[in-house]
Amino acid sequence: MLVRRLCTPLTRSDLHLLRPYPKSSKPISISNCRKPFYIKTPKPSAIRYISSTSKMGDARRPPAVPIPPVDTENRSELLRALEATLGSSFSSEPLSPPPKPIIIVISGPSGVGKDAVIKKLREAREGIHFVVTATSRAKREGEVEGKDYYFVSKEEFLGMISRNELLEYALVYGDYKGIPKQRIREYMTMGYDIVLRVDIQGASTLRKIFGDSAVFIFLVAESELALVKRLIDRKTETKETLLVRIATAREEMNHMKNFDYVVVNAEGKLEDAVKLVESIIDAEKAKVRQRSAVV
Repeated sequence: MLVRRLCTPLTRSDLHLLRPYPKSSKPISISNCRKPFYIKTPKPSAIRYISSTSKMGDARRPPAVPIPPVDTENRSELLRALEATLGSSFSSEPLSPPPKPIIIVISGPSGVGKDAVIKKLREAREGIHFVVTATSRAKREGEVEGKDYYFVSKEEFLGMISRNELLEYALVYGDYKGIPKQRIREYMTMGYDIVLRVDIQGASTLRKIFGDSAVFIFLVAESELALVKRLIDRKTETKETLLVRIATAREEMNHMKNFDYVVVNAEGKLEDAVKLVESIIDAEKAKVRQRSAVV
């Protein structure tokens, strides 16, 4: 390539504009130059390029294996050829790590059907363990020891508190309720998801313990009227205790904002509520950043 420059009288400050010229070339006068001068630059063909691929690198590369057509019946041969060409074998390990066991806290006002939802959930889904709550209240008709609750005396319950055996406990309507720690640890080690049933006060305590590492589900009836009818139909309350439970339920509804999910357990639609809880569990276990509760 030729670079052309018209000669004009140059001052000393203009000298930096000139590039050095090879020693073999004739000197160029820069004063009173009337004719143009030319500076030759190297031709592209004179420049040598060094390839990044050396012969030694070619020697280390595995010999090329012809890849058969993709629609070949011999899939094993195709896989081997692809592996040879790529220089590595295909792994059969799962691309996604197995989901971690999670803790699901189910709570809500009295009469919303927490026990019914959990019972149906245990029947419909494998791999979950319901941690039975210890309570100092008397056993109701139809309840089974070790299945619905661990029924203990107040003295026994206070002993469990002193030995730090409970994850949380509370005094509810004059009776103690609490969650034993040991069963949670045992079943989480075996890979089970843990379901805890607590009242609103207990859920508030667990939120302080777990933070966002557990899943909190708030169970509600379809309306306040439907909830009051359920409390009446249980036939376990006096007029005084019924008024207390209704007033408490109204106050507890204000805590809904502290939960992760809300599930409506409408009258006659128990299966719908259980399916929604299952969907919540599935969604949580499919998260890229999963919750990881430590007891």
